[in-house]
Amino acid sequence: MDYFLNGIKNALVLIATFDAQTYSAIFTSLRASGLSLLASMIVGLPLGFILGFYNFKGKKIVQNIVNSLLSLPTVVVGLFVYMFISSRGPLGDFHLLFTIKGIAVGQFFLAVPIVVALTASAIESMDERLTEELKSMGAGGLQQSFTYIYEAKAAIFAAAVTAFGRVFAEVGVSMMLGGNIKWATRTMTTAIALETGKGEFAMGIALGIVLMSLALIINFLSMYFTEKV
Repeated sequence: MDYFLNGIKNALVLIATFDAQTYSAIFTSLRASGLSLLASMIVGLPLGFILGFYNFKGKKIVQNIVNSLLSLPTVVVGLFVYMFISSRGPLGDFHLLFTIKGIAVGQFFLAVPIVVALTASAIESMDERLTEELKSMGAGGLQQSFTYIYEAKAAIFAAAVTAFGRVFAEVGVSMMLGGNIKWATRTMTTAIALETGKGEFAMGIALGIVLMSLALIINFLSMYFTEKV
């Protein structure tokens, strides 16, 4: 048990002394996850609203597809995105492979189904009488949309928190598309995998403590705002 206790002790020292390599992985994770979350909210929010608000032919099929994508394996996403952004892929000219932006592209495909599904569920579960009230007040289509989104703000925030938790803790996409490059694309999860494999438990434990702390905060926020709906 001595190596475990020493690992925790050294891990706390790395966190307290703001070790450059440790915090580089933390900030890389935050940057990649932040970019993917922003993109998924921009795309997923309107798509989720359309899916939840309107009735159209094939809606159930679309809902089933979106729900199926919620459990999409990260390595599968990494594989297909790698094929597209590699030098031989159709997006190779953008030089996204082994960059933070490349990681964000892969994480986007993990986050956007969550945003779409949870937003659609929140909009669909709202009282239908709200539309009649808004129409009676002379509200146009755009104003009705913004009102629905405002009323579902707690659920939408919960969707954002859930999506962030999904991408922040994943390892497959980050490893395949980022390359785990030190000081550049090494995230918390890939650093933990690398350092543990090397037998360097201090940094792995330090990043694990930070990751678990953030995961607990994310889950708490998700539960809190879900109960607000």
